[in-house]
This record gives sequence, C-alpha cells and structure tokens, in this order.
Amino acid sequence: MTSRAFTLVETIVVIAVTALISVTLGTLLAYFYKTNAYTLEQSTAVAQARAGVEDAMRYLREASYGSDGSYPVESASATSITFYANINSDVAIERVTYALQGNALVRSVEEPSGNPPTYAGAVPTTATIATSIVNDASTPVFRYYDNTGTELSEPVDVSKVASVETTLIVDVNVNRSPVSFTLSGGATLRNLKTEL
Repeated sequence: MTSRAFTLVETIVVIAVTALISVTLGTLLAYFYKTNAYTLEQSTAVAQARAGVEDAMRYLREASYGSDGSYPVESASATSITFYANINSDVAIERVTYALQGNALVRSVEEPSGNPPTYAGAVPTTATIATSIVNDASTPVFRYYDNTGTELSEPVDVSKVASVETTLIVDVNVNRSPVSFTLSGGATLRNLKTEL
C-alpha cells in the first residue's frame, strides 16, 4: 500500500506561496484604503468649499443697509469681506464677515442689539465653512467690481462695490494627487442705492 501525503518540501512550498499571496494582498488592500481615504478627504473638502461659496454668494446678493443704517458693505479686501444681510429671516440685519484664516474660510455673524440697534459689543458666532484653501497672492479669495464691471484695486472703496467674485482653490495635500480644485462664484449686490 502506498501512502498519499504531502512531503515536507511540498508543505514548505505551499506555506511560502500562501504567505507571499497574503502579503501581496495585504499590501494592495492597505494601498487602496490609503488612496481612497485621501480621495474621500479631498472630495469632502471640495464639497464643503462648494457649499461655502454658495452660502457666501447667496448672502452677498441680499446685502442691505445695517440695522444701524450702515452702508451694505463695511470692508473689503482680497481675503475678507464684511457686509450686512438678513441671514436668518428675523427682523434684524446681521453683520457678516467672510475671512480667510490660515487655510480656512470662516464666517462670523454678529446680531445687533439695543434701541437704536448697534453692533458694538456684539459677540460673533463663528463657523468654518471651508478648509484646505490654498489660494496664493495671484488668486485672491475675493475680487470686487464696480457698476461698469471694472475690477476695483486695493484698498477697495466699498461705496463703489457693485459685485463680488470669489475663488477658492482647494487642495488637502499640495504634494499629492489629485491636483487642486478651483471653485468660483459671483454675486451682484441687489439692494444698493445707485445714482439715477
């Protein structure tokens, strides 16, 4: 009678091949998880920035005179804008600021108080609306235009601002693919009193 069993050499070969396949699959799975995690992080940052741009443009379109009579646009620069708008549908007009702080676009909202209404001493409610912003000096976050469509240079005369354009460049890791994603939006300030 002959015995049918694996020899020691065959057993070692099977174990080596199984180990090699396991290590290869493990390495591939780790690579795919790492790649997909980065892609998901980039997609989340882009979606957040898109919502932030839409948010800013919607409120800028509705900019109006402050509850204290302040002009609709209080200040404007390449990295920030402060204006007045009713963003929560109550009777008061809030002072709203969008500003680039580090690599994040932050929105601050201040409610007026008192009679007559004033914004002095108001505690701002702050929210980060976009992260991983990598705009450089050649791509300002905010650009301002007058009634004729001419871009206003800094320092911006807020009494001439008729429309605002925003551009956000989003990149979670500038040293890694996928490349940066650029989002743009624009708003014409509807509630400005212009000369007739």
